[in-house]
Amino acid sequence: MSWLYEPEPGAHDLDETDVRVRPNPKGNKPRTKIRPDHKAAPIGMVLGVDLGRYNILLDNEARTITATLAKELRKTGVAVGDRVALAGDISETVGALARIVRIEPRSSLLRRSADDSDQVERVIVANADQMLIVVAIANPEPRTRLIDRYLAAAFDAGLHPILCITKVDLADPTEFLKNFDSMNVDVVLHRSDEPNLESLQAILKGHTSVAVGHSGVGKSTLVNALAPTAMRATGHVNAVTGRGRQTSTSVRAIALEDGWIIDTPGVRSFGLGHIKPENLLRSFEDLYAIIETCPRDCNHTADAPDCALDDAIAEGKLGDSGVSRVDSLRRIMKSLDGAGENEARPPRGTA
Repeated sequence: MSWLYEPEPGAHDLDETDVRVRPNPKGNKPRTKIRPDHKAAPIGMVLGVDLGRYNILLDNEARTITATLAKELRKTGVAVGDRVALAGDISETVGALARIVRIEPRSSLLRRSADDSDQVERVIVANADQMLIVVAIANPEPRTRLIDRYLAAAFDAGLHPILCITKVDLADPTEFLKNFDSMNVDVVLHRSDEPNLESLQAILKGHTSVAVGHSGVGKSTLVNALAPTAMRATGHVNAVTGRGRQTSTSVRAIALEDGWIIDTPGVRSFGLGHIKPENLLRSFEDLYAIIETCPRDCNHTADAPDCALDDAIAEGKLGDSGVSRVDSLRRIMKSLDGAGENEARPPRGTA
C-alpha cells in the first residue's frame, strides 16, 4: 500500500508575502555591526571610579559628570588619568548618565600585578609622567626593596621617579639615602612638625604625578597638604606591629594649582610579573653599567659564572649600599624566574 500526500486546496498559491515574520521586540530597525566612530564626541579626564561609575572632568569646562562604560570597552577597562570620549547625556540634569565610548591614546600606563607569579596586569594610572614615591624614615621603617620595585615599575612605564622622605624630624635620613646616591632620582625631605611644601610643589608643578607608598608613610596626609580640598582619609601606625593602616581605598586624581597628583591606596607589596627582564635590569641604573660588561649569556644571578656584579663586589667597587642593591636585584630576578616556571598556569581573575 502506498500513501500519497494530497496538498490542501490553494496551498500552491502562497508566495513570500504570506510568510509570517516574527516581530523584533526591540524595534523594527535591523541590527548592524557598524558602530559610530564618535569623532566629534566631547573629551574628558577620568578622576575616579566608584561602583562602576566614572567621575569625568570635561575638557574646557569647570564641571564633572558621571559616566558608565560602553559594553565594547569592558574588557579593555579605563584607568584614572585616562582621557576618554563621551556619548549620551553630559548635561547637569540630575540623574544624567553619559557613556565612555573611546579611550584616547595613552602617553604612559603604570601597572602592577598582585605578586610576581600573577600573570594578570592591574592598571593603576594612565597618562602620568612622574612617580612620587613616599617613604617614611621612621614609624614605619623604610623598605628599600619595595622602593626598588617602585623604581622598576616607574622605568617600565616611562615615569620620572621622585623620592619623598617623610617624618625626617623623627630620624636622620642621610644613611638611608646613600642607597640611591648614584641614581637619577629627585629627593625631597618633609618634616611632620614643620611642613614646608615649596620644594615639592616646584617639582610637581606642570606635571601629572602618581603618589605611591607603603601604608602608614603619610602619603594621604601629604596629598591633603598639597590640595587642602582633597579630604583624603588618614590613619596611624600600629604601635605593636609597626604597620600602617590603609586609609585610601581608591585611586583618585586631584587637581593642584598647576598640575595633578593621583593618590593611590597604600600597599605592602608591588608585583612585577608584567615587567620585561631588560626593563628590570635598566631600572637599576647604578648597576646597569656593570651588567653591560657581563658575558653575553650571563643571567646575573648569584651562581652565574663570571658575572661582573660579583667581580665589582669582590673588588670593593660598590660599597655596602651597592652590595645591598645587587642582592635586591637578584631577589626580584629569582622571584620573577620562579613565576616564569608557572606560566602555564591559568591567570587568576582580572584587573
